[in-house]
Amino acid sequence: MASARAPYGFGWLSIIRLGLVQAAIGSIVMLATSLLNRVMVVEYGMAAAVPAGLVALHYAVQFARPAWGHGSDRGHARTPWIVGGIAVLGLGAMIAVLALPLGKAQPLLADAVLLLGFVLIGAGVGAAGTSLLALLAAGVAPQRRAAAAAVTWIMMVMGIVLSAGTAGALLDPFSWGRLVAVSGGIALAALALTILATFRLERAVPFAVPEAVRETGLGDALRAVFAETAARRFTVFVFLSMLAYSMQDLILEPFAGIVFGMTPAQSTSLSAVQHSGVLMGMIAAGVGGSAFSGRAAGELRGWIAAGCVGSALALAGLAVGAGVGPGWPLAANIGVLGFANGVFAVSAIGAMMSLAGASSEAGGRADTGLRMGVWGAAQAVAFGLGGLIGAVGVDLARRAESDGRAFQTIFTLEAMLFMAAAVMAARIAGQSPAMTLREAEA
Repeated sequence: MASARAPYGFGWLSIIRLGLVQAAIGSIVMLATSLLNRVMVVEYGMAAAVPAGLVALHYAVQFARPAWGHGSDRGHARTPWIVGGIAVLGLGAMIAVLALPLGKAQPLLADAVLLLGFVLIGAGVGAAGTSLLALLAAGVAPQRRAAAAAVTWIMMVMGIVLSAGTAGALLDPFSWGRLVAVSGGIALAALALTILATFRLERAVPFAVPEAVRETGLGDALRAVFAETAARRFTVFVFLSMLAYSMQDLILEPFAGIVFGMTPAQSTSLSAVQHSGVLMGMIAAGVGGSAFSGRAAGELRGWIAAGCVGSALALAGLAVGAGVGPGWPLAANIGVLGFANGVFAVSAIGAMMSLAGASSEAGGRADTGLRMGVWGAAQAVAFGLGGLIGAVGVDLARRAESDGRAFQTIFTLEAMLFMAAAVMAARIAGQSPAMTLREAEA
């Protein structure tokens, strides 16, 4: 049987090239989850629930990530899945943009076209993102995986920022024609960048797919993965931690306005503080995780635990601040939360790559894409639920108690979820891929 193991052929230039692909993904996702969100509500007068539901739909579609990952495992290369995913993602964004003028004259048709667009957006993100992470896991040496995760995620944030700034400048004054031109330009630029960044890249990490893997159906492959205790525990960890990570997304700015009386400009500045903290945390975990960690996913457990516990403590601080009010150092608290979130995110992605790559290598199998798909699906579902639970939870709690107590309740719940994720991460670290493979075959 031919070995599925790939040599570690990706140097820093190759990692940066894959980071450019992440930037391309982020730039198009910005169109769907940020720009179109605002345009639907403000310029086209749609109910806020419409874009919120569409964003939730694009996360729900990503539940199929294991299928796309398994498909890339069974092929000869992952690059077609990455490029094809970006093309589908861009197409979905353009379909959503083209549906907007139909809203008033033909609302049912507009809704149907918007649904199609966001289904394609979710499918494109899932196919491209899963195969990209699988390629990184296969091609990056274990001691570089934390740094590779940091580089690619920082570049994704840069892609979001750059495309948002460009779109904002070119859309003034706003018109639908300008929106079509700007969106189409971003989508085409992202596709061109992806094609150039991945050109002949996989030659550095060729892999042979065993015949048994080609003939294995998705159901059997999933059962084999979930037969491993570490894989099951890591799936639960990803879901819990990402649920906690995303619950604050939609409530931090309202919290600053309702409890601290901040203006929209002031609360928006807090978002900048948070994202600056996230970037600093990503850099710290990427550099520290690669400099002081060894080969296994478990070697990142200290960074994962530090990110989870730090996030829990920062959220506990916000819960206290909800009771104290304007005297609380809110900006510093949110900066610490962002830093801890960044440490957690990069170390978790690095561990995900290590566990997927090492588990496949232990048995000479080519199921890295499937594993990344399973954990990517857990992350997407958690993100979709997290924002909804956080926002709805605050609304319900505010009806039963004071505003401060309502936010205290949600922040405390988030902190508890992060602590539970830290416990799960410690349990995962105790098992090696080789051990779980023997367990599955027993």
